[in-house]
Amino acid sequence: MNGAPGVNVATVLPDVTGLDKTFDYLVPDHLGERVKVGSMVRVPLAGRRIGGWVLGLATASEEVALDRLVPIAKWSGHGPASDVIDLAGWAARRWGVGRLRPLLVSASPSRMVPALVSVRRVPFTHAVPAAIARLLDSGGGVARVAPLDDGYEVVLAAVAHAQSVRRAQPVAGSLIVVHPAAAAMYRLAARLRAAGLVVAVLPDDWALAAGGADVVIGGRATVWATVPAVGAIVVIDEHDEALQDERSPTWHARDVAIERAARDGAPCLLVSPCPTVTALAWSGKRWVRPAADDERAGWPAVEAIDRSDEEPWKRSLLTSPLIEALRDHSLRVVCVHNTPGRARLLACRRCRSLLTCERCHASVQQRDDSRLECRRCHTERPPVCQHCGSGALANVRPGVARVRDEMEAAAGRVVVAVTAAGQRKMPGGSHVDEIGSGTANVYVGTEAVLHRVGDADVVVFLDFDSELLAPRYRAAEQAFALLVRAARLLGPRDTGGRMLIQTFNPGHEVVQAAVLTDPGRVASAEAARRRDLGLPPFGALAHVSGAGAADFVAASGLQNAPDRDGVLVRADTWDDLGPVLAATVRPKGSRLRVEVDPARR
Repeated sequence: MNGAPGVNVATVLPDVTGLDKTFDYLVPDHLGERVKVGSMVRVPLAGRRIGGWVLGLATASEEVALDRLVPIAKWSGHGPASDVIDLAGWAARRWGVGRLRPLLVSASPSRMVPALVSVRRVPFTHAVPAAIARLLDSGGGVARVAPLDDGYEVVLAAVAHAQSVRRAQPVAGSLIVVHPAAAAMYRLAARLRAAGLVVAVLPDDWALAAGGADVVIGGRATVWATVPAVGAIVVIDEHDEALQDERSPTWHARDVAIERAARDGAPCLLVSPCPTVTALAWSGKRWVRPAADDERAGWPAVEAIDRSDEEPWKRSLLTSPLIEALRDHSLRVVCVHNTPGRARLLACRRCRSLLTCERCHASVQQRDDSRLECRRCHTERPPVCQHCGSGALANVRPGVARVRDEMEAAAGRVVVAVTAAGQRKMPGGSHVDEIGSGTANVYVGTEAVLHRVGDADVVVFLDFDSELLAPRYRAAEQAFALLVRAARLLGPRDTGGRMLIQTFNPGHEVVQAAVLTDPGRVASAEAARRRDLGLPPFGALAHVSGAGAADFVAASGLQNAPDRDGVLVRADTWDDLGPVLAATVRPKGSRLRVEVDPARR
């Protein structure tokens, strides 16, 4: 019915935060050919003009009096296609919010598009590896690759397959490529253009994508791209947390890609050096991996440093292999330690009691100015034991600032601490703007240091157990993803890079998977645990927080348990969880945040 004669009523969803309601407007005759489902328009509402999306078109009926409708004020440009709007409706229920607006914002162009770009496509052929061809023919699956594999060959194979399948159809299918890392995405797009393909990079090339580019590539929002037809969808680095939106609804590009591909009858390929349990559970037996020797060659040398024999009160994060690397001034060393500040846990050397807050009894941390601060109620005090008054304290869990001082003393050279603020702090409080400037060649910081340093000879995880034993059900997968990022920094085995993993648990499947270059060990162990515990993907989990969370969860009737800052909710399947959360009436005055499949719980 889009743009058809006789259509004179449009249902519009206003682009207003918190207003999740549609309104009917009259379609003026001069806009009749332009207003379609998905069009972005401006309409009068509450005395002002606001933007919005056309969600439906109809002919006025007896129930709708035309003289009571106000007309659409302006057609602004092209917006999400009707199939994308339907997909957004599914996602709103799947992720438990029932609100279309935030999803349509992700699906819309960043600026108004008055006209689409006409695309002349050239037939493209490329040799498709037999293993990838089998995945594509069967509807898609998981492709495990080496850390430095950027997915170029997989993407070319998917383009060739999509064009061969769609060649006899009226509209050639576009390949949608979702990539979580901007810099790597632009490099991949440049390589694809050099191969002779028409490439649209979102969000800038939205009009070109809607016109029918060969490849549509971009960040997680690219999964909502408007294209004439979907030939295939490829998700690069399916394991990356950047593919999940941190805002509510907490949709994940991987899951949206799977659903969209199924709706369009197109294959979906999930590419990763360390596929998640969710991806593998979806794929079943539809997965491929490189030859063992090729996969091993794509990883650096990995060594697990066993610290379990160290005496508890004499432990230091500076082990002998690390000190050896620090003292070799020809090596660029990067140390990862996800503990900011000077100390996150202290004990008294005299009475050996842990230091806690005298007000709420939580553990205290030591800031850069040496004062102690409670991590729960933020009470401050001088660095003395509350039991015996001694000032001799043992740093049981040192932070980045303290480790930097120790490393600099051991290395005999400048060590740069990568701070949470994004600047690199030099001795004396000065800063450098670019990693690698000045005289420093040793870096220590949180995992952000892996993204800010271009290359390294040695990467050391100082306290890897804090990642392995984190109180999150995804901890093992997230820990292994850090190792993958470090492997990319070091390069393949033949370049001589080394990864050192300091741990009290060298037999853990994550550590062994890295040492033996066998990522499948992590997924196998995780799948067994999650199946026993009913955790995703073998169950559905959500976290509800904010004012009114307890009343909201009680009204939903779902299984629940309180946690430190909200309520955890579970069900057997996503279909049992999301729609119930979306349909539950929110208590009056509540301010809720609903995280379905929370990344850090």
